[in-house]
Amino acid sequence: MSTMKCIVKARPEVGGLVFEEREIPKPGFGEILIKNRATAICGTDLHIYNWDPWSQGRVKLPCIIGHEFGGDVVEVGPGVKHVKVGDFVTGEGHITCGFCRNCRMGDGHVCESWKGIGYDTDGCFREYLVHPEMNTWINDADLDPAMAAIQDPLGNAIHTVFAADCVANRVAVFGLGPVGMLAVAVLKAIGAAEIFAVGRRNQYRLDKARELGAQHVIGSAATDPVEYIMDHTGGKGVDVVLELSGNPRAVQDGLHSLRMGGDLVLIGTSNEKSTIDLAKDVVFRALHIHGVTGRKLWHTWYKMKGLLASGNLNVEPIITHKLPFADYEKGFELMNSGNCGKVVLEF
Repeated sequence: MSTMKCIVKARPEVGGLVFEEREIPKPGFGEILIKNRATAICGTDLHIYNWDPWSQGRVKLPCIIGHEFGGDVVEVGPGVKHVKVGDFVTGEGHITCGFCRNCRMGDGHVCESWKGIGYDTDGCFREYLVHPEMNTWINDADLDPAMAAIQDPLGNAIHTVFAADCVANRVAVFGLGPVGMLAVAVLKAIGAAEIFAVGRRNQYRLDKARELGAQHVIGSAATDPVEYIMDHTGGKGVDVVLELSGNPRAVQDGLHSLRMGGDLVLIGTSNEKSTIDLAKDVVFRALHIHGVTGRKLWHTWYKMKGLLASGNLNVEPIITHKLPFADYEKGFELMNSGNCGKVVLEF
């Protein structure tokens, strides 16, 4: 077989995906060829599917989308030293230069010229993927392919949770998309004292957050989350807020839900701008604000491996749908509805 099936964002419109036959690529120097077992749909893929302003300014069409995957190495290129044919692997989706100051200081997640697979370069929604050896993570051979595929967003959640001290503290999670739900599971695993999960109105995801370990589940369309959190913390507020929605109102509510000297961790993004009263809401309250992007390379991956090995972290309930690769449109419909956790496309 010399060709493979790919999901390509071909047209600048909502949807705009086509199922194409492409030639199977050959790995170059320092690269490996992976035969995918599973890929997962990310919120970034949904942004591209819906062709929002971020996508319009970032993605050059046509582009094979997707960046969450798990598969088997079937060929290695020249110069590959550590990965071998037969390894079951996942990949870090941020391709870094390895040479800028940030990379050399161990902060590759904020490389000055990083590229993201699935939007800056062709991604993983295809049967065969060429990937740099340096961006490859070797999985245990018996790991569920769906679990392997969601390590990218799980890494986002772990990076977010560990950006502040959440152990034995009260934490509020604003935004119950897949990464928000993963963050709830991670907080439960590491021993957060009390977890407040705030979504808007999607009952499916509110119920899922409770299943994952949140003691308090708040639908902000019906209940003021700031009032609720203050009522249940003696008027003090939580120690940490993790903001994963990007919604400007959620950012404001998160700030106002914090105790004096608390931590606000931001990973959610939005096309809207947030307005913060820095003097009143941050300076005079001695708050700490942390911006999070991607996964720390490779600190987050090792933390993830350790948490999974501990047996304390259970994220299987978040993998709610497994569909054949060809049924990708159904997967995007589920993501747009919000009535799902992680949607995995299987080969």
